[in-house]
Order: sequence, then C-alpha cells, then structure tokens
Amino acid sequence: RLSLSDALNDFLSPDLAGPNLVLDHTFSAQSAQVEPYPLWIDPHVKSAFEKQGITKLYSHQSKALQSLKAGKNVVLATPTASGKSLCFHLPVLQTLSHDPSARALFIFPTKALGQDQVSSLLKTTESAGLSLKVHTFDGDTPSHVRQTVRKEANVVVSNPDMLHQGILPHHTTWMSFLRNLRYVVLDELHTYRGVFGSHVANVIRRLERLCAFYGSSPQYICGSATIANPGELAEQLTAKDFDVINESGAPTGPKRLLVTRPPIVNKALGIRQSYILYARKMIEPFLRAKIPTIIFGLSRLNVEVLLKYLQDDLKSLRMDPELVQGYRGGYLPQARRKIERGLRDGSVRFVVSTNALELGIDIGSLKACFVVGYPGSIASLWQQAGRAGRRDELSTTIYIPRSNPLDQFIANEPGFLLEANPEAARIDP
Repeated sequence: RLSLSDALNDFLSPDLAGPNLVLDHTFSAQSAQVEPYPLWIDPHVKSAFEKQGITKLYSHQSKALQSLKAGKNVVLATPTASGKSLCFHLPVLQTLSHDPSARALFIFPTKALGQDQVSSLLKTTESAGLSLKVHTFDGDTPSHVRQTVRKEANVVVSNPDMLHQGILPHHTTWMSFLRNLRYVVLDELHTYRGVFGSHVANVIRRLERLCAFYGSSPQYICGSATIANPGELAEQLTAKDFDVINESGAPTGPKRLLVTRPPIVNKALGIRQSYILYARKMIEPFLRAKIPTIIFGLSRLNVEVLLKYLQDDLKSLRMDPELVQGYRGGYLPQARRKIERGLRDGSVRFVVSTNALELGIDIGSLKACFVVGYPGSIASLWQQAGRAGRRDELSTTIYIPRSNPLDQFIANEPGFLLEANPEAARIDP
C-alpha cells in the first residue's frame, strides 16, 4: 500500500508538478500540551469523555474551563480539529448533571453543523449516564415535535435564522427555556461578519433582552477559525466582555504546503493551461495511492466538473468510481450525511467540495487537501488547509492558482502565504 510520501514523490516528479513548483514549505510538528481534568468535574461526566479516549485536557481546553468556572464568557480561536467542541460540551454537561432544569442554546450557521453536534452530544450524554434531551430546532423540525422541544429539551441546537424567526417572536411559549438558560454557544464565529454578522448581532441583543426579562443571564462560549480579531468580533456580536484563548495545546503533525501553477501554453498572450485540467492531472498520484483527500473548488460547477473527471480517472485505473464523491449546497441532507459517514468510515476516499466543508463538520482523518483556485481570503485558505491532517501524522496542502491576477500574485510571491495574517472580521450592528 502506497503512503502519502510515495504519492508526493510521484507528484513532484519532472513529468508532473516538478517543473511548475513555486513553493515547498514544511511546517514542523507541535507536541501536545496537556493538563489533568479539574477536580470539580463530575466523575460521571469525566468518565464519559475518558471512554472516548480523552484522558487529559489540552492546555487551551483547561484555560477555557477555568474561565467559564469563574463566570466569564470565552472565545476560542484555535485551529481546526483542536478540540473546541469539548469546551462547549463539558461545561454544559457539568452544569446539567447538578441542575437538570438548566438549559443551553447552541447556535451554528448551518443545519449540517448542528446535526453533527447533536450526534456527538448524545453519544457523550449516553456514556455519562445522564438522561438529557438534546434536540435540533430548525426548519426541518416537524411542527408536532416543536412543542416537545420547547418544553423538554435541555439543549436546543439551532441557527441564527431560526432564533430570529422561530424562537424570539414566540418567546412566551419559550418562557421556561429562557428563564433557565445558562449557556449560549456560538460556533464558527468568523462566519458572522459583514451585513449577515451585523444582523446576527442585533438578533443576539434581542435574545439578551428577553433573557433579562425572564430573569436569566447566560454565559457565552464562542468558537472561531483563525481570524485577526476573535475577541473584538465576539464583543461586538454580544455586547459582552470575553476571555480570548488563541494558543492551542493540541498536537499537530508536520504539514507540507506546496504551490504549483499551470504551465504557459501561449507565450505571446501569456495564457496558461486550464487550472481545472491541471488539477485533475496533479490529483492522479493521490488517486493511485488511495490517499484520503479533499479537493476544494470555487463553485458548484467546478465541483461537478472535477468530480466527473476524477470518476473517469478512477474507472481508467480500474478502481471504484464511488470512492470519490461531490459535496455542495443543493444536495439533499440525507445524501450529505451519507457522504460525511463515508469519509469517517473510509468507504469514501476522496471528496470534491465547495467551501461547504470548510466549516468544522467531522469528516474523519484526511491526509491531503487541494485548494483549486484562491478562495478569496487568507483565513479561508488556512481553514480549508486545516481539513487535512487531523492527527499527528504528515499531511499536505497543495494550492493550484488560476490565471487571474490575484492568484498569480500569490504564485509569483509564494512567501506571502507564509507571512500574511488572517483578515479581521468586521460588523456594524
């Protein structure tokens, strides 16, 4: 069986990327910084996490728990797969184990992320032996289930649109939930920027007014991908003070960043080979070696074209074309859940996606990531790169620029990627 190193050697050969390589940089591995569980954690809750193999906490998780214990609001801005979800789940389960009447509201920007968190929370509560009710409340929730969710759910998982339309205008029916609300979790905070973020900030202010009216004052736990101003954004969104935790204690393996650009096919006009066709050629060594790989395209059309190419390539290699799947908005929820499961259990080895998989959905352990075309921001590029290398092994990200000036600037100045800071997120409530 071929390894990632074998696939990279083939990729860097003179027949493939070798002559067109403009950057080859390796980020060194980082060892874990761990601390024991705090003594005040309930033994049942601790045992539930230990059964999942979490015997110690990373340093950033420990800091977050201590801040929350002290009654502060917390924003975590650590890399993909650094264990942010534990900082949401553990304090909520700890509180609910002592006070079953307490409530928590988890807000995610997409339904898929919400579903992902519900299955993870249910698994942990089952291990802890806690009889907690965790429910989603979104546009897909049947009307006959909604009353049960309002009255009985300890943890409600929703999204900003449903909070705005389905919860706040009907607050009298949510009176018991709002009165006992102890935690509000806002994940993927970096998506709440610009006009959308400004609207969300005002929805959160309405939530705060209703909580105050019913006599509660929830703590906020926020999670964000790498952005320049996580603390400022969290404070603008909620009008509250935050402890910012942005130094990760999670281990990372060595990460190799490669930039290769399509060759010029018409020197007089400076026209380069199609970046989609070039990407197809560059991905082939990874197909042969069956390296779990994610390929990010810029549009739904790009995703479908690349998907068709890769399925044809798998057929010509006498491999199962079902090993590669597409993932984008417009697919039915059941189809997307099936693809996510396939990535986790290994039946799907390659996925071609829009930025729909840029967010923190659990898709198992991928070893390689292709970014086909500049995604529009440094923060997005690193977020996409973070989808590969979720363990402490070698992983690689390969960026293939288009012919447009912005992509070619990065290809001409590849050191820019290594030095550029992520963008700040701006809102104006």
